[in-house]
Amino acid sequence: MLGIDAAWTQQEPSGIALIVDNGSGWALVEAAASYAVFLQPEKDAGPVARHRGSIPNPGSLLAAATAKIGAPVDVVAVDMPLSMTSIVGRRASDNMISTLYGARHASTHTPSMTRPGNLSDELREGFERIGYPLTVKDPVSRALLEVYPHPALIELAAADRRLPYKQSKIRKYWPDVGPVARRANLLQTWSDIVGLLDGEISGVTAALPLPPIDARAYELKAFEDALDAVVCAWVGACALTGRARAYGDENSAIWVPVSSSA
Repeated sequence: MLGIDAAWTQQEPSGIALIVDNGSGWALVEAAASYAVFLQPEKDAGPVARHRGSIPNPGSLLAAATAKIGAPVDVVAVDMPLSMTSIVGRRASDNMISTLYGARHASTHTPSMTRPGNLSDELREGFERIGYPLTVKDPVSRALLEVYPHPALIELAAADRRLPYKQSKIRKYWPDVGPVARRANLLQTWSDIVGLLDGEISGVTAALPLPPIDARAYELKAFEDALDAVVCAWVGACALTGRARAYGDENSAIWVPVSSSA
C-alpha cells in the first residue's frame, strides 16, 4: 500500500509512505517527506537539510516500493484531485465531501485547470499506463485511489470537526495564545494523530518522532507531509479491506474510511 500526499505544484515536496500487511496487521515500512528521499538507495540514506519538489514518476516510485517490500504494491492512495477527465473546477466528489463534512470544517479545496492541472492528469495517466487505473468503486489489487486526510482523520479520531494539525494555520487555530503555546498545541495534536495511526499501523510512532518545538517551519512541514502520507496509505488499506466508502461519480471519487461506530 503506497500513500502519497501529492503537492499541487511541482515546486513543493510530496510526502510518501509505504505500508505492508505482515500477516498480523499493517506495518509501516517507510515514511518520507519527498519523492527524492523515498527513491534514494538505502545505502545513501542520510539526513536531508530541506526537501524539494519534483515531478512524480509513477514507474520509479512503484519500482522502489516493490524493492523495499519484495512484492508488488496493491493500491496507490493519493491526496490530490484525480479524475477520468481533465479537471476544470469542482467535481461531484468535491461537492459530496463538502456536503457531508463541510459543517465539520473539512470541505475540499476547489481544483482548477492550473492547480493541480496537468500534474493531476499526468499522475493518473502515468499510473494507468503501468497497470494502476483510477478506481471509483470496488477497489481490487492494482488500483489508484483519491483520498483526503481531513475527513479520514475525523473518522479515525471520532472527532466533531477537522483536527488542527496544519502547521501553516496554527495562528488561526489558537489566536489567543503566544507562538510557543501554539507550537506546543500543534505538537500535541500531531502526537495524538501518530498514536491513533500507530493503533492501525505498527511502527508509526517509531518512524515519526515529533520535531523539536523550536524546529524551523520547513522542518515542521516535512513532518506534516510524511504524516499525511501515512494517513493516505491507511485510507488505501481501509478501501482495500472494505472499510472505506467512495463519494463521487463515474469520473471521480474520494475514499473516506467508515467509522468503526457506523
